[in-house]
Amino acid sequence: MLVDADGRITATATRPHKMLVPRPGWAEHRAEEDWWGDFVAICREVLATSGIAAKDIRAVATSAIGPCMLPVDGKGAPLMNGVLYGVDTRATAQIAALNAEIGKDRIHATCGNALTSQSVGPKIRWLKDTHPDLFTRTAKVLTSTSYITWKLTGEHVIDHYTAANFSPLYDVGKLDWTDALADFLPLDRLPRLLWSTDIAGHVTAAAACETGLAEGTPVTCGTIDAAAEAVSVGVQSPGEMMMMYGSTIFMIQITERPVRDPRLWYAPWLFPGLHASMAGLATSGTLTHWFRDQLARDADFAALTAEAEVSPKGAKGLICLPYFSGERTPIHDPAAKGAFFGLDLTHSRGDMFRAVLEGIAAGTAM
Repeated sequence: MLVDADGRITATATRPHKMLVPRPGWAEHRAEEDWWGDFVAICREVLATSGIAAKDIRAVATSAIGPCMLPVDGKGAPLMNGVLYGVDTRATAQIAALNAEIGKDRIHATCGNALTSQSVGPKIRWLKDTHPDLFTRTAKVLTSTSYITWKLTGEHVIDHYTAANFSPLYDVGKLDWTDALADFLPLDRLPRLLWSTDIAGHVTAAAACETGLAEGTPVTCGTIDAAAEAVSVGVQSPGEMMMMYGSTIFMIQITERPVRDPRLWYAPWLFPGLHASMAGLATSGTLTHWFRDQLARDADFAALTAEAEVSPKGAKGLICLPYFSGERTPIHDPAAKGAFFGLDLTHSRGDMFRAVLEGIAAGTAM
């Protein structure tokens, strides 16, 4: 979207894309097509529909899905699809190995977080363990936002909020990368650390040609999608919280001091001196889409909702565990499985969909 200095929206554009699931427990995006390609298309549409000249745009900031793991070669070309955040559970063995090698308490004390499927570090270790040829060719490990910023500016940067998800490679006390806990990745393969509003660089001639933006336009470091959305709805002071509904559910609360709880996630906030405590489910919108696509292809969500409204509270004793892609907070169990429990011949599709919604609600309440 394009906004003026007072935050008024001038123009918007959208591009849908799907999460790729090549194997159970895996979740990916295509960096060039889904991240950069969509960004280019959105830029061009916003410029065309707004009537505002590219030279009048004061700055560009990006936010994208994350935290992700994307290895790129020395020329910046992706070596594989981007591995997504906590819904991707491929690095379970690496989480167990790192916990055994380093110790859970030491990891939590240094990184402010337990190692979970949300952590990027174990996914980097997975790359080294399972694809040593790709790992050898890896010049940088990026996330989605840092990939787009590199395409715009030629600079490899990442914000502190996102970097805190790279446990065990980020020290939240020192606000810096660390190899004190593990040395499976040379630190020079990680992006330069900045605060979200710091200027990362400027739009290059090549990026200007692709996007239609003006060469030399400042580009800030940016951040993860959920953090930017928290800012967009006014979350800025300690005690304020956002709950975001999407493919998953994600919650962010700003705090004055770090909250160290292994059931939750912690990160320094987007600006110095503030902190964030986070929680999230692994599936919510993805589960309702799965239900529609697999069990209700003749219905849309309005019809399914109407059927669920006829079902009584408790869905006639039917329970749905919404762990269809493992679960994130508070149980941090990538091996958790989804289930319908209590089915009998009196249950209808509406009962099942109500049980899905109630399962998501119960997981959120935890």
